[in-house]
Amino acid sequence: MQKKTISFSSKQTAFYFDADFSYLEKLVSKEKAVIVTDENVFAAHKKKLKDWNTIILKPGEQYKVQQTVDVVIDQLIAMGADRQTILVGMGGGVITDITGYVAGIYMRGIEVGFIPTSILAMVDAAIGGKNGIDVGVYKNMVGLIRQPSFLLYDYTLLKTLPLAEWQNGFAEIIKHACIKDAAMFTELATNNIAKYKKDHTLLAKLIQRNALIKIKVVVNDEFEKGERKLLNFGHTLGHAIENMYELSHGHAISIGMAYAAIMSEQLKFFTGTSEVVKLLDKYGLPTIVEFDTKKAFNVLLKDKKKENVSINYILLDKIGKGVIQPLLLVQLQEIFKQFKKQLA
Repeated sequence: MQKKTISFSSKQTAFYFDADFSYLEKLVSKEKAVIVTDENVFAAHKKKLKDWNTIILKPGEQYKVQQTVDVVIDQLIAMGADRQTILVGMGGGVITDITGYVAGIYMRGIEVGFIPTSILAMVDAAIGGKNGIDVGVYKNMVGLIRQPSFLLYDYTLLKTLPLAEWQNGFAEIIKHACIKDAAMFTELATNNIAKYKKDHTLLAKLIQRNALIKIKVVVNDEFEKGERKLLNFGHTLGHAIENMYELSHGHAISIGMAYAAIMSEQLKFFTGTSEVVKLLDKYGLPTIVEFDTKKAFNVLLKDKKKENVSINYILLDKIGKGVIQPLLLVQLQEIFKQFKKQLA
């Protein structure tokens, strides 16, 4: 196990890489902890969770809504949870988002820790303190930025994941490579999911490398005033179509990255579009697909990144270097119209 303690603006977060679930008892007492998880994770790890207080939710993005938050809060009240209670979100990005959000508002804030059980949560969703819920088709419309006390990484929890969830998580890994790490992009191009699944050391290094990329960005810009915006590569269009078409997060972001690469070609003279598309394809992710450009643009108008008549879009200068590109909404609308013509 490797421990790294990271100082954010108002909190220190301990990251326990390559740890074991059993280490949780050293971090929190069973009397004070309440583990929030979903039916899939609970069914896969029933033995591990046997003696812990648990709240079990329905799995899926469609449950990342206020109604679920109310259910969790009702159960916490029934359990007698107080300000000394520590919530532990054990699951993928939906669970860590909901758990972090509830912890931020229950009794005006209680401690929270995460045990991410998916690649996506380990490299992205559980890191950085963004916790929120969806409102209709609008992703993460309500939420807060509040850092957890700890993250415990047990890579054996990934063994129960279906292939689709590995692909989902690798979308965020490819995103990090595109915006920040050209060497990792090359590594990914020479490997594949099957190899990472087989080689524990290779996988552990990759997850830690990605976690540290995101941690570094968040430490430099916790409240997304500058550099943290780069982490939205693929997310502007991705978030717009994710709930529209009930896509997995990774699939939506992959499509968003493919189109952002095309836009980078047009606006930044980027030459690596085919390489980005090829890599996404290699990891079983969708790229250039047809979507309702008009509807997507209308959803995008409610995006948190929008500023009056413009929006900050993340493009690529080259592989390994993302850039923040302010675009007028009318300009973006025109680009979307061109996409529609090209797909016709």
